[in-house]
Amino acid sequence: QVEEGAINLWNWTVTKHTGSVVNDEQRAKLRFVACRLVCLCEGSDPPEGTIRRQILMSMKTGKGWIDIGKADIADGFLETAMSSIEKLYAKLLKGSDGEADINVHKADVEKNLFKVLAYQAESVFAQGDFQKAVMCVQRCKDMLMKLPKEICYLSILCYNFGVETYEWKKYEQSSFWLSQSYDIGKMDMKYSVGKEMQAKVLRLLATAYFEWDCNLYLDKALKAISLANQEKIHPAGFYLKVKILLKSGASDEDINSAVAEFLHHDMSLDFCLNIAKLLLEHGRESIGFDFLKSVPERFESSPDLGKITLLHIEFLLQNKRELLAKQKVEEVIIGHYTGKHLLPEALNQLHVMLWDRAAKHYEAKSYSEALHWYNYSVSFYTPGQIDKNLAKLQRNMASCYLHLKQIDKAKEAVKEAERCDPNSIFTKFSVYKIAVMEKDTDKAVEAVIEMGKLAEKSSQHKDKLRVDENTGTNLLSLAAQIALENEQQVVAIKALEYLSEHLQDCRQLIAALKCLVRLTLSKVMAEHEETRDDDINSMLAYLTLAHTRLAESFTEEKFTADVRILEAHWFRKVAWNLAVQFRGCPEKMRDFFLLSFKFSQFCPSDKAVLIAQKTCLLIAAAVDLEMGRQQVTPSEQVEQLLTQALQHLQACKDIWKVLKLTGDFAKDPTDTLLLLYEFEARSKLNDPTLHNLMESVWEQPQIEAKTLEIIASLAMESPARYPVLCKKALKSALNLHRKQTVIDAVKFSKCLHSLINLSLPTGLTDLDACVLQEVWDYFEDALSVVSSTDAYPEMEILWLMARAWNTGIFQYTVGKYKEAEQWCGLGMRFLNHLGSLKKSYE
Repeated sequence: QVEEGAINLWNWTVTKHTGSVVNDEQRAKLRFVACRLVCLCEGSDPPEGTIRRQILMSMKTGKGWIDIGKADIADGFLETAMSSIEKLYAKLLKGSDGEADINVHKADVEKNLFKVLAYQAESVFAQGDFQKAVMCVQRCKDMLMKLPKEICYLSILCYNFGVETYEWKKYEQSSFWLSQSYDIGKMDMKYSVGKEMQAKVLRLLATAYFEWDCNLYLDKALKAISLANQEKIHPAGFYLKVKILLKSGASDEDINSAVAEFLHHDMSLDFCLNIAKLLLEHGRESIGFDFLKSVPERFESSPDLGKITLLHIEFLLQNKRELLAKQKVEEVIIGHYTGKHLLPEALNQLHVMLWDRAAKHYEAKSYSEALHWYNYSVSFYTPGQIDKNLAKLQRNMASCYLHLKQIDKAKEAVKEAERCDPNSIFTKFSVYKIAVMEKDTDKAVEAVIEMGKLAEKSSQHKDKLRVDENTGTNLLSLAAQIALENEQQVVAIKALEYLSEHLQDCRQLIAALKCLVRLTLSKVMAEHEETRDDDINSMLAYLTLAHTRLAESFTEEKFTADVRILEAHWFRKVAWNLAVQFRGCPEKMRDFFLLSFKFSQFCPSDKAVLIAQKTCLLIAAAVDLEMGRQQVTPSEQVEQLLTQALQHLQACKDIWKVLKLTGDFAKDPTDTLLLLYEFEARSKLNDPTLHNLMESVWEQPQIEAKTLEIIASLAMESPARYPVLCKKALKSALNLHRKQTVIDAVKFSKCLHSLINLSLPTGLTDLDACVLQEVWDYFEDALSVVSSTDAYPEMEILWLMARAWNTGIFQYTVGKYKEAEQWCGLGMRFLNHLGSLKKSYE
């Protein structure tokens, strides 16, 4: 029953896989189960049919695991198949009758044996065992005389091994497998893979030798590619041969000979161009250009003949032979006007080439030479033709004329650009540049306004010169920069301020304000600190206006939410950077951080924005508190600053609650800073809710000793005075220090010092006995720690000794001799723990 169920499962898997019900991996797993069950049902002497079924199932199961990339699982099944083949052979021999029967049985078994060995070769190859794969393939190869029909299969298997090892850059192994593939393929021409496949194998073999070490294996690579070309002519074979010769540094004669080989065959124009390109790229100019000259004769009737000329021009330019390149271009221009037109695609490529050469000269500031190349491009346009690329060409030429100070020619070029593309923002920009050079303020401002209008419409254009959404703002900024470069700052500022005051479109206004911020910032950076206050205030005004208009933009349909968020992010970051830039002026830094916070409220509350908001408010509160500490600040202003700080802290708390939900902030000090800032503000305002705040503090299990020490310090910082809170905080801090596995003696000593100073003021003699007892306990604590470690600061031990001794002296002066003896004795107990200072005080 188990065996029957296993066979049914196997058959079901076959039918379902054919119908794509199960995938390859599921099929492998189902076969795994069926095969295992069949093997478990095997008796001590299974019949021939059962053994044959086991062989088939084990082979197919193993092959299935190989095909899905799990060759290690396949090994066991293939070994089972091999074992079953041996059993089958033994069984057949036992029942055979004479030598003829034995040969029949051998042939029967060898077919399966060949397949199992081939599958084992695949398996060990996939697992990276080269030697075992070689052994398996060699055994298969030895069987091919009896199984000639398997030649094709084994040849392709070796080829596949060669491809994979080539891709892994294991060139030695790849060359072995490809050689094997070729040798096997030619064992019997009747069952060969065919000449085309043999040529393919040899081309890859030549490539493997070439990439392995062209110099060392040059002869082998050339032999392989020559055999490939003999087997089957293919452009890739001729190309590779030339490539190998070039790489090896062969003589021009050898390369000419290789080129001559394929000239007798019918090759495509693109192939010929690729050969020419290969020759020229390897510096064989003489052969390359001679070959290029011969190509047109072979393709006289081809409409793509212009490709040859383009390649010729391209390599002349690459080799810095501009004069010859110009001659070639001029020949093309003459041909253009005599009926030998280039195809549109080739003409576009030529334009790109000409513009690229012109651009290189422009970058090198060779403006006259750039114009020369642009004029070549103009030659292909007919008079009066309207084309947006021609408009761009004229604008580029106008830029060259402007650099050459040839204003009249620049005007003519811009006029032609306006004719071809009157509604282009780039054309208006060219008009603006000329106006700036001519110091025509009115015309420059008018051009800026036109640019602003066109920027609004730019997203609706879908032509080749489509302007993206940022181009308008970028050009407005650039316009102002050009005015400044020409020492016309008034023009730039006037134009941008005109836009900011009168443009109703919010996007254009924001763009103008962005330019103003940039320009003013560059101006501020060049000024002395004492003279830049007005410009800093101007930037604050620009940013404030931008915030106001962004808030109003919610009612404007054209100003989408995405655009608003984009602009808000820009201003948020600018305000942040300005705050950092002017950190030397705390009040201005605070104002910029608050503006950054306000802009961020227009942005989605993602984690980065929340962190920025939190930081802005924390710094604003910190600055308010710092300004409140200044002695020169009037008391009314101090109260206002502290109240502002509390407002910032409350907003920061709300943001911090949300932010903590987005991730792990265990090491973030924000909770501590919020607590300390709020404590300082409320304590200095004498806020009645201060004690409620501190109740929540005492309940916090994770509070640090350092935080408590800072609270203690702030509790006594003028105008605050909360000695009880101070003492409680110090006691709590001291307890935390005691709980440490290893007490930090330095930190402990400082905390204890502050607590003793607070509890035992210097100069007071009439102290309550309870107070003295409490302080006595602190000294005992100190002695305990001093006795247990050598790390206790010596100066602190000296201070404790002196305080105890002086307290005893004060008690003596008021007639409390017993107490005086106790305190002086306490002081002397510290004496024993002094180091280098001990002798001085004994």
